[in-house]
Amino acid sequence: MAMETAEVATSPIGRVAADSWTLQWTPIIAGALTAAAVSSILISFAMTVGLGVSSTAPTWRDASVALWLLSGLYLVLQALVSFGCGGYVAGRVRAPYGLADSDETEKRDGMHGIAAWALAVVLGTVLAAMVASAASRPNPLSSPATANEPSVLSYELDHLFRAARRPPSPELAPARSEAGRILLTASSHSGVSTDDRNYLVQLVNATTGLTGPDAERRVDTTIANAKTALSRSRASTTILAFSIATALLLGAVAAWMGAESGGRHRDGKPVSGWMLHANRFSRRRDMWRRPMSMPE
Repeated sequence: MAMETAEVATSPIGRVAADSWTLQWTPIIAGALTAAAVSSILISFAMTVGLGVSSTAPTWRDASVALWLLSGLYLVLQALVSFGCGGYVAGRVRAPYGLADSDETEKRDGMHGIAAWALAVVLGTVLAAMVASAASRPNPLSSPATANEPSVLSYELDHLFRAARRPPSPELAPARSEAGRILLTASSHSGVSTDDRNYLVQLVNATTGLTGPDAERRVDTTIANAKTALSRSRASTTILAFSIATALLLGAVAAWMGAESGGRHRDGKPVSGWMLHANRFSRRRDMWRRPMSMPE
């Protein structure tokens, strides 16, 4: 008895499984650019209204802990909004791979959201490095920067070498740099040593003309203020690093959820309440395009 061999047709599910981890770079790039644009707008708004976790300005040292926490919370909020929007765009624009179950489709949409989040983080890091490099580069319009002078202690150095009578065009750059390096030791466990304190008194005496107890009093006040400024700068740096790490981690979650929401919106599935207006607009557009039946 002859056996007939039936030709086995290739199932589309096999093709979907083979392409299950294939990424589409067009929606990923679109989502990353959207996230970067929204983040830039929100961060610019925060800088305009005065929200910031760290700054080298002397007025920042008078900021309260509540302002630090508010700035950190805003940083997390802008990450949720920007990466959520970027993930939604990545999931909404992504073309589906033929037939697939709901769980597999959501995983693919989520992976596209994570890819858009990663690309947006890399773009933001590169742009921030370029802006910081351009800002630190001296130019003819700005005052010449002194070599190795700590910017966080600029106010303390100005106060240290303030004089009632000063010779014309004094060269304070070497003295300010050396005093700044000495004042950086104020936040250490041992603090400013006695020899360094006496040397600062001599610098103040030679530069400002103050002698005796006045010069010592100014040096002691400057050392105390420098220690406070360095402590607040260290605290703001810690809060900034923690806020950035938290914002990026929560941004990845927002990108995944946004991409899944965009994919459900793309496939016409039930979505969250905040997307009902967009679905209503889509239904009205479909009704407008639907041909009307002819009356009998």
